Amino acid sequence: MPEFRIPLGDVTNDIFDQLITVIAPVTNGISSSLETFLKWNEAFLLMWPPLLIVAVLGLLVWFFVDKKLSLFIVFSLIFMLGLNLWDQTMSTVGLVIAGTLLSLLFGIPLGILASQNDTTEKIISPILDLMQTMPSFVYLIPAVIFFGLGKVAALAAILIFALPPAIRLTNLGIRQVPAEMVEAASAFGSTRLQILKEVQLPLAMPTIMTGVNQCIMMSLSMSVIAAMIGAGGLGREVLTAMQTVDIGLGMEGGLGIVVVAIIMDRVSQKLARRSQKGEEIAGSGAGSK
Repeated sequence: MPEFRIPLGDVTNDIFDQLITVIAPVTNGISSSLETFLKWNEAFLLMWPPLLIVAVLGLLVWFFVDKKLSLFIVFSLIFMLGLNLWDQTMSTVGLVIAGTLLSLLFGIPLGILASQNDTTEKIISPILDLMQTMPSFVYLIPAVIFFGLGKVAALAAILIFALPPAIRLTNLGIRQVPAEMVEAASAFGSTRLQILKEVQLPLAMPTIMTGVNQCIMMSLSMSVIAAMIGAGGLGREVLTAMQTVDIGLGMEGGLGIVVVAIIMDRVSQKLARRSQKGEEIAGSGAGSK
């Protein structure tokens, strides 16, 4: 009896071989630009004295976000400085910021487009399902194929991995805006663009900010995994600890990742809650009128 086998892997390899030949000039140009951006971003974070960054960040969070969180951030960053992991921390933060910004740059407009067109949502939804159920390590393969080893490939993997929550929650937030408010704005002569800008987006902002929070967390998660393809940062410390069975180094790198995750998560959550409170106040003010 002949062996039954679907040659999916062979077909995929053939497609990628032909695709790489065609788009290599484009990916090389993109890689060069992204590498310059990442180097500038990391150099900017490392050019300042660590204690100055700690002080400025602590003061900003103290006045604009939350006082208790500010104290936690200051002590946590001093802790990272004491572990001699400051450079690795800034490298990870720079990569996460870049990955998050790129994911939001593509994700929020796609989410808005999906919210305004049912056909677009039906097309995007199964793609997002595939992206969210695919094992995270799989994203490293095409990233390396197109961009080689290094931070650019890590950034590409982060972009793909962190994109779905930004799209889904932007779409969800806009679709959850009460139909009565949209109809009222339309009755007063507002155009579709005005309704989106003045009604739907402001009311959907808390949900969109939740998407931003999830995007940040997934970017951080992939930045750690991408240490396997040369992302560096705190993920490299954990990877080195695994390779050398150094539990102490693994503890330090792991705690560093936890600290960065908590700081980014708490700051984005606080901003989301503040946005929600602002919309509730604005809504109650409009209702009183």
